[in-house]
Amino acid sequence: MKNRFFYRLLFILFVSFVIIFSLYSTSFGAYPKLVNKILNAFESIKDYLIAIATPVAAVAIASGFLTQKFSFGDEERIRTGKKLIRTSIVSYAFILALDLIISLIQSLIG
Repeated sequence: MKNRFFYRLLFILFVSFVIIFSLYSTSFGAYPKLVNKILNAFESIKDYLIAIATPVAAVAIASGFLTQKFSFGDEERIRTGKKLIRTSIVSYAFILALDLIISLIQSLIG
């Protein structure tokens, strides 16, 4: 019986702390300098990764097509080329989807 009361009290304190902290942090409308630097660093890293992912995906797809083209009937190389094309397209789509999700979350938060 005491454990339930303790856990409920702990939960209520936690929820009230989160609510008070969220009101306190959004009332001033500014981040501390360190948080702002970290957010800018993550934003630039995200931009670099997307800028690098585009040519890497293009090279992977091109090498998959070339592997298929110059397989000379070898079934294993044809499968390898198809697999390379498929995985590079799925990976690039995953990276773009993550970028969209991160942008959506940022727009909802800020």
